[in-house]
Amino acid sequence: MRAFSNLKASIANYKTLDSKDKKTFWKEGFINNLMYILIIVAAIYTYTQNHKFLSVSSIVNIISLSAANIPIALGIAGCIVLTGTDLSAGRVVGLTACISASLLQSMDYATKMFPNLQPLPIPVVILIVVVVGGIVGFVNGWFVAQFKLHPFIVTLATQLITYGVLLLYIMINGNNGQPLSGLDNSFKNFVTGSLVKFFGVPIPNYVWYAIIMIAFMWFMWNKTTFGKNMFAVGSNPEAANVSGVSVFWTTIAVHTLAGCMYGITGFIESARIGSNQANTGLNYECDAIAACVIGGVSFVGGTGKISGIVLGVFILRIIFVALQFLAVSQNMQYVIKGLIILIACAIDMRKYLVRK
Repeated sequence: MRAFSNLKASIANYKTLDSKDKKTFWKEGFINNLMYILIIVAAIYTYTQNHKFLSVSSIVNIISLSAANIPIALGIAGCIVLTGTDLSAGRVVGLTACISASLLQSMDYATKMFPNLQPLPIPVVILIVVVVGGIVGFVNGWFVAQFKLHPFIVTLATQLITYGVLLLYIMINGNNGQPLSGLDNSFKNFVTGSLVKFFGVPIPNYVWYAIIMIAFMWFMWNKTTFGKNMFAVGSNPEAANVSGVSVFWTTIAVHTLAGCMYGITGFIESARIGSNQANTGLNYECDAIAACVIGGVSFVGGTGKISGIVLGVFILRIIFVALQFLAVSQNMQYVIKGLIILIACAIDMRKYLVRK
């Protein structure tokens, strides 16, 4: 009803514009929504080339791939709201994925990392990876808040540190950097198993976990003091400080929560890919940042919605799946991914400059 009322008000406002203003309205609308227009055109073109693109199995695949990336996007979005970013996200995912795999390998796996260790209870492993991710996030937030360093520099440093810790970890017990696989069936079933089918196609359990994360983060952003403080600090830290908001602790809390979300992503990714190694999580932060910007989370700060982030993740995944259906090479996909980030950021900054 609210959306309908807003649409009705927009139509009424449009009717009051003169011909010049109407022309500007359409021009600005086209430029501001250029990314969505291109995506729709690309989706239609892909479907004309390969009708399987919109098959039930393809749609479920897009939903599943999106669900796996939603937690990391939800985490990194908070950093962007604070006018920052987090380059360590992908490496934290890799570290927590390898930790999850090492603690949940089957007892009869020949090259088990910890031969005498029974697979730990899944809730315990989730707690461990969330704490590990949270620690990295806390360190990021503390250095940003305490020394007023730009998040780009801080998270670049922690990215390297985390990667080093990951390389050291997978060398433990003579593992010598071998991929961590042979996961326990209980772990695989918990994450990638299915209780529900959509027209005969199974929906992985981690889709429902992603929905839980979406609901949790929506509550945190919209119904708590934490969320209000986050947007206040992102919009104007000086004004927020005068209003009694602790910029220091809000910055730390946002980064810590982001780290926890990376840990959950790593846990899911560990079971999803089945074989975890040093390059697990590589460039995941790029996809997450792109999804956030496409979804309307502005680098200007203080702007963003959970619904927009989720939409951004889905849109980005649709693009990548479409590229695969069109047989575009992996190398070219990196080029396209970079262009998407560049165009989305340019459009976002253009909106801000026009308002000024």
